[in-house]
Amino acid sequence: MAVWSGPACAGFLALAVGCVLLLQPELPGLALRALWGPVLWVSSPGGTSAEGRLAAAWEALIVRPARPWSRVAVGVNACVDVVLSGVKLLQALGLSPGNGEDHSVLHSREDLKEAFIHFMGKGAAAERFFSDEQAFHNISQVASALPGAQHYVGGNAALIGQKLAANSDLKVLLCGPVGPKLHHLLDDNIVVPPESMQEVDEFHLILEYQAGEQWGHLTAPSANRFIFSHDLSNGAMNTLEVFVSSLEEFQPDLVVLSGLHMMEGQSKEIQKKRLLEAVISISDIPTDIPVHLELASMTDRELMSSIMHQVFPLVNSLGLNEQELLFLSQSASGPHSSLPAWSGIPDVGVVSDILFWILKEHGRSKERASNLTRIHFHTLAYHILATVDGHWGNQLASVAAGARVAGTQACASETIDTSRVSLKAPQEFLTSRSEAGSRISVNPNEPVVQWHREGISFHFTPVLVCKDPIRTVGLGDAISAEGLFYSEVYPH
Repeated sequence: MAVWSGPACAGFLALAVGCVLLLQPELPGLALRALWGPVLWVSSPGGTSAEGRLAAAWEALIVRPARPWSRVAVGVNACVDVVLSGVKLLQALGLSPGNGEDHSVLHSREDLKEAFIHFMGKGAAAERFFSDEQAFHNISQVASALPGAQHYVGGNAALIGQKLAANSDLKVLLCGPVGPKLHHLLDDNIVVPPESMQEVDEFHLILEYQAGEQWGHLTAPSANRFIFSHDLSNGAMNTLEVFVSSLEEFQPDLVVLSGLHMMEGQSKEIQKKRLLEAVISISDIPTDIPVHLELASMTDRELMSSIMHQVFPLVNSLGLNEQELLFLSQSASGPHSSLPAWSGIPDVGVVSDILFWILKEHGRSKERASNLTRIHFHTLAYHILATVDGHWGNQLASVAAGARVAGTQACASETIDTSRVSLKAPQEFLTSRSEAGSRISVNPNEPVVQWHREGISFHFTPVLVCKDPIRTVGLGDAISAEGLFYSEVYPH
C-alpha cells in the first residue's frame, strides 16, 4: 500500500480544491475552508511543520512598542515556592488514593488529598488556603526535605517582577513580604523597599503532576499544579499601603497589582474591611499611571463579585486564565454562567462572549467612569487580548509574545524548540456563541487573528504547547508580564 507524505497530501488536496473551484465556483466558503483548513496545519513542501511556521511568524510580529516602559512597580504578594511532585508528597504524608472533592478552605491532610485528587482528575490549576498553621508547618517541612523539591521565587507579584527584571533596561520595584530566602532568589535588577522586608519567609507548596500521571485509578489529562499555603502576610495584603506610598519616590510608568485572591483565607468581616482599604489605596495611585491587575484562583463568589464591582473600575488592565474567567461570570450571573466547568479546551466563542461582557459592563465607556480597557486571557491552547479601541497599542506583538513565552518557559528553553511543542488550538472557531459570530480559520503563517465587536478589538493566537513541561508554575504570570512588556498605552 502506498504511503503518502504530508507535502504530497497537501499537493493532492490543493489540486482537488482547484478542480472543485473550476467546476463549482459557487461552492460555499465554509465548505472550501473545511477542505483547505487541514492543509495549513500539515508540513509545507519545504518540510517546515505548522509549529515551525507559526514560531517563525511570531518572530516577525514581536516588536518593541514605540513608547516602552522604563520603571515598573509590582506588588503585593510574594513568597518562596516549594515545587515538588504532588503524588510523592501525599505518599510521604502516608495518604492513599481515594475520591476527590473540592474544599474552598483546607483544614486537614485529608482535605488536601481530596482537593488535589479533584483537580488532578480535571487537569486544572487551583490554589487554596490551609487553615491549620501547625499542620501546614509540618507538611511544609516534609515537602522541603523530599528529594527533588525545589525552591523558587513565588507569588504573582514577585514572579511578574522577576520576569520583567530580566529586561536589563527596565527598573523594577517589588513590594511584598520579602524574607531572607526570597531576597536571595530575586534578580539584582529588583528594588525592595526596606519596609517590605520581614525576618521569616512565607512558603507556598506547589504540587505538580504530569499529563498521563497516575495515582490509584486517577489519570491526569494534562500537566498542571495545585497550590496551597498558610500565608497570613499575603492574606491580609499587609504591604499594600507601603507599596502605594513607595510609588511617589519610585515614579513608575506602569503599576502591576496582584494578591487580592489571598484574602479568601480571612473572615468575611476582615475581607470587607481590607478590600475597602485596598480600594482607597488603589484610588491614590495617580490616574496617569496605568494599573494592571493579575487575578488568581478563587472560590469565594461574594469576594470575586466585590472585586469586580469595586476594583475593576480602578484598573486599566486584567490578566486571567479560563478558571478565573468562568468563575468571574458565575459570580455575577454573566454570560454562560450556567456552565458548571470547562470541558476540554475552552470554546473560543464562549470565552469571547465573557470577555466582551466584562469590558461592556465594567470597562470604560462614555456612560461609565471606569479605567478598565484591556484583558489578557490565557489558557493552555490559546490566548486572547481584548481591548477597548483607542487605548492600547502594539497588542498584536503583545499577544504573540505572551504565547511565545508560554512555550519557552514550560519547556525551559531559550527559544521555541518545535520538536518539543504541539498545536492544540482549534483550527476553526466561532467568535461568539451568544450572537451571530464570524467563523474564523487559523493559519500558522498568520498566527494572530483579529476581530471586532462594538468598539472592542480581539487578538487571538494559538499556543505552542510544551509536550513534556519542565515547570508549569508561574506560567500565567510570565505570560502577563511579557504581554505587558510589549504593550503601550496611549496618552489621554
